[in-house]
Amino acid sequence: MKKEETVDFSNFLDRFPEVDLPVTLGEEMHMTFSSENPPLQPMMIQQHLLRAEDRAPDEFTEFVPCFRIKETHSFHAVVYWRAGLMDYQYVMATFDKKGNFIDRRVLGGTHVAEGLITKSIPTIDEDWTIHVVSGQSKTDAAVYDPAASRAFELELLPDGLVVNV
Repeated sequence: MKKEETVDFSNFLDRFPEVDLPVTLGEEMHMTFSSENPPLQPMMIQQHLLRAEDRAPDEFTEFVPCFRIKETHSFHAVVYWRAGLMDYQYVMATFDKKGNFIDRRVLGGTHVAEGLITKSIPTIDEDWTIHVVSGQSKTDAAVYDPAASRAFELELLPDGLVVNV
């Protein structure tokens, strides 16, 4: 019987360079990450990233490693871009130092459904507060009404959980 190949968790983490905060994840930032960071190997996605996913990806889903938050001490916090059909998300996943999954939260992105386009732009501050501005418009709207935007905050806690503030 052939032993299943495994990818060490540290090799998975190496695909996520540490960055200085604050970071704003704009609509096209994934293209920068895609060109600067090595892609995730299928085994890395299967063994590590899918543990953080809330639904199974289809054959068209793409994952792009974005970055890792520095100095988290007791855990690792990685941000990746998940691209599905009409659904593009920046996701934060946290893992303990042994690689066990802790938490997952969609931070922002673009989602199109039922005639509406929802766009959310997150900024992660030095104190691990995540400010998100989100807006929605009809797909056939000629202009976006900024008065329809809303803002909310999330926080990355010292135990690796991501909570609403």
